[in-house]
Amino acid sequence: MINSIYQLTAPRLIEVTYGEIDLSEGGVLVRPSHLSICRADQRYYQGARSKEVLAKKLPMALIHECMAEVVFDTTGTFSSGDRVICIPNTPTEDDDIIAENYLRSSKFRSSGFDGFLQDVVLMAPDRLVKISDDVNPDVAAFTELISVSMHIISRFDKTAHSRRNSIGIWGDGNLGFITAVLLDKLYPDLKINVFGRNYDKLAYFTFADETMHVDEIPEDFMVDHCFECVGGAGCEPAINQMIDHINPEGTIALGGVSENNVPINTRMVLEKGLRLFGSSRSGRDDFEKTVKFLEDHEQSVHYFETLIGETFDVRTIPDIHKAFDADSTLHLGKTVMHWNK
Repeated sequence: MINSIYQLTAPRLIEVTYGEIDLSEGGVLVRPSHLSICRADQRYYQGARSKEVLAKKLPMALIHECMAEVVFDTTGTFSSGDRVICIPNTPTEDDDIIAENYLRSSKFRSSGFDGFLQDVVLMAPDRLVKISDDVNPDVAAFTELISVSMHIISRFDKTAHSRRNSIGIWGDGNLGFITAVLLDKLYPDLKINVFGRNYDKLAYFTFADETMHVDEIPEDFMVDHCFECVGGAGCEPAINQMIDHINPEGTIALGGVSENNVPINTRMVLEKGLRLFGSSRSGRDDFEKTVKFLEDHEQSVHYFETLIGETFDVRTIPDIHKAFDADSTLHLGKTVMHWNK
């Protein structure tokens, strides 16, 4: 069958191309229904990556946050009409030590590999996780981002020591909010402190024990462990502030992406005996945990619903441009496209 693929061919230029899908190869044919725009997609769309990167990656269909509907399954794993979350990470090998999202050989949709801006997509059944019809589909659309936070927390749980009375989350954006919601439910006895630069954004963290502007943290305020959810140019002051306000032998989980090298106070890292670890993307296990979390914790889903920004019915390429333009000015939250092709 012939499939329409909506590729970014140059910054702010999307063109349709056509590819053939051979169902005889086996797999699950899905129709994307709800797509969420990620900051990484936006950087490609706006041309905010280097010319070298753009030349290497484009043309490419964007979007790696997706809920889809099963059209046909040659493997018998799913039924037609099932709602599924699509896993953008696509490993090409197994490793007993290195997780699928860290294997250098893995492919990732909308990063040099066509994403979900397609009429239909043929996927392996292990790249799909069924999700209940009861979960808000606009929240389900950004399950991938929630799974990234779930992955960070899972790695933290394996790395950090057992004294977990208080945790500091630096970052008042989407990743910080999602991480705080997950920690609040997964560790109900934990004191959650959120630090950010925007009072309006901090007001969304109603479930946190304390929120504080980064310029107003008392000198003697200390936490046992930290989560860095800032990214970009803000990484440097955030990480160094964490180093100042973390107790000895604490763990700092790094989750924000920065395009540039970040200088940090290694002297104090050594003096305090700190652990710093990085996390990127997520794998099937994280998606399964996330879907179960969404199905089991209705109140948390309501919190995630506050992140739903604008939603757009998308039928044409101009509709895609409209959604990306609106997303570029979004203060907080996620832009969701209802993919009605």
